[in-house]
Amino acid sequence: MAKRRDDPGREAWPGGLDESLLHEVAELHPASLDGGGGDELAALLARAAHAPVGMIHLVRGSTLRLYGGHGLTEAWKVPESPLEGSMAGIVAGTGEPLVIDDLSADDRVPVRLRGHIGAYLGHPMRDQNGAVLAVCCAADTEPRHWSAEQGRSVAEAALVGTLLITEQLARYEIDRQRRFLDAVLDSLHDGVTACDEQGRIVFVNERMRRIRDDLGHPGDDLGLLSALRGAHLRDSDVVLQDPNRRNRHYLVDAHPITGPGGRTVGAVQAVQDVTRRKRVERFRTCELAVTTALADAPSIEAAGPRVLEAVVSTLQWLHAELWLVDETAAVVRSAAQWTAPGRSARIEVPADLPYGVGLAGRAWQVGKPLWIRDVGRPQSLISPETAESGSLHTALAVPVREGFETLGVLVVFTDSIEDPEDELLALMSGIAAHIGQFVEKHRVEDLQRQLVRSKNEYLALVGHELRTPLTSISAYTELLREADEKSLVADGPRLLEVIERNTNQLRDIINELMELSALDTGHADVQLTPMDLAEVVRDSVAKTRAAVVGAPLVIDDELPDRLVLPGDRKRLRQVVDNLLGNAVKYSPDGGHIGVTLKADGRAAELAVSDTGLGVSTDEREKLFTGLYRTSRARDGAIPGTGLGMTLSRAVVSKHHGSIELLDHDGPGTTVLVRLPMDAR
Repeated sequence: MAKRRDDPGREAWPGGLDESLLHEVAELHPASLDGGGGDELAALLARAAHAPVGMIHLVRGSTLRLYGGHGLTEAWKVPESPLEGSMAGIVAGTGEPLVIDDLSADDRVPVRLRGHIGAYLGHPMRDQNGAVLAVCCAADTEPRHWSAEQGRSVAEAALVGTLLITEQLARYEIDRQRRFLDAVLDSLHDGVTACDEQGRIVFVNERMRRIRDDLGHPGDDLGLLSALRGAHLRDSDVVLQDPNRRNRHYLVDAHPITGPGGRTVGAVQAVQDVTRRKRVERFRTCELAVTTALADAPSIEAAGPRVLEAVVSTLQWLHAELWLVDETAAVVRSAAQWTAPGRSARIEVPADLPYGVGLAGRAWQVGKPLWIRDVGRPQSLISPETAESGSLHTALAVPVREGFETLGVLVVFTDSIEDPEDELLALMSGIAAHIGQFVEKHRVEDLQRQLVRSKNEYLALVGHELRTPLTSISAYTELLREADEKSLVADGPRLLEVIERNTNQLRDIINELMELSALDTGHADVQLTPMDLAEVVRDSVAKTRAAVVGAPLVIDDELPDRLVLPGDRKRLRQVVDNLLGNAVKYSPDGGHIGVTLKADGRAAELAVSDTGLGVSTDEREKLFTGLYRTSRARDGAIPGTGLGMTLSRAVVSKHHGSIELLDHDGPGTTVLVRLPMDAR
């Protein structure tokens, strides 16, 4: 007959669990709920009760989950089953132990279980709040009598199982909370590190791992060790170098961790990488310094050193150079350079670089920024000797542009190897744009001043240069009209000669004005075709010599056999004739005229010199601004319109060349014309 006994866990059965069983159960504590701990506990339970079957079911709402089993047949190996209609369900429902010696004689046993189980001994496992957490039981296929000792074994096994499951669930909850905490800390923008009281690292989040990778070392000295010694750091600014010798900036908070009794049990640090923010601040400072330098400077020559100083100092670079394009000579010319103070090695900078040669020349050629990771390598566009002597490595060359025109090149160097950075390229392109606007602005201002000067000179022409011959023509025409027959025969030819001379002078002025206007407005253009400039100069010199035969004037020339360049033969012949004509006109008796033509790099240079009156320094530029004649020419009553040099400059400019007056040893003048030998 079935018997029901009181709860063995409530001392219904005297005695306790065998110590060896407790020891065996204690070894199961490291197991997890999903591991093999449940099966081993069920096996111990079965052995303690001397039963062939042991089972442990977890109560999950209205279902039972098999946590561990021993000696189970296939019919019993059900992972989950309904709570209702089961023996464990009876234990869970009543919260009391259930002892049945013969299931076939007990009306509480579901019919479907009869025949599979003969005897059953079950005990509830409660959590700390008293709720049934699980049910452990011993079972036999045949009816049997459960002894008091066996009851106590199951009760004690239930108690140990409760401790095991509770600990495992607590460990699971701790692990779950730790994972949440790790996820939160890994999502922070700050790197977090914690250590114990011996300084051993116990936690590092993902951001701190990245900081460690950037630095190439653990980075525990940022503030963690100081905090372990009792220091409190807040927003401490720390600067360290990475493996590429680049400075990295960090803000550090670090504090000790205080345990019971006020004893320091560890330390924690939070590190924020502010390198990017510091770089943005430096970029803004650099751009402001460059803008200020350009705003206060009268010319690019004066602004260049200040601009480069601002770039080098704010961006912590080693050396910078500014080059300006000379299209006529097809070179970039050094306009300014700056090296960081304290550098013992001097960096040699050439006066100019041909188009496409060197770092500046190549940047001009390609028309886009060039980033050279290490200029010390072969084919890096600068000599290895220069790179080594100046400790130069990474270089950046940025074209200085205004619209589609390249006006110069900005070049910077560092003493470390660095990879390209989009932000840095954008900054340098912006600075180059500021420089380009500055250069173009001053060009426009110079042009405006020239236009104002030209307007005044044209007004002077109307008031004087045109009025004088017109007055003469009018006066002599009136004399002819009033002369009688005798006077007309005697004085007529002389009067007509004066009228003709003044008429020709007016015609020359008007023709030159119209031609100059057509060139300036683009109504008259130059036709650039391959031509031999040496032949043009040789013909002009021969014509000039023939015109001064018998005069005490010497003309020497030094010309190559051929010098071919793209040009307008007729227009350039006009320039050469004008220069030779001026040299003859202003040279005194016994004077000397020299004509030289040569190739200098990618430009042709034509120089015409004389030993005449000369031009003062303050009058040189005025010669090219239309209708200006030097005071010495006016004082000497030398005829001329004053438009010859202006026309010459207009023609040379159309050829992308330049014309200027050079310093001259002794009396006289030297005019230098430079023309590109390549098509533009």
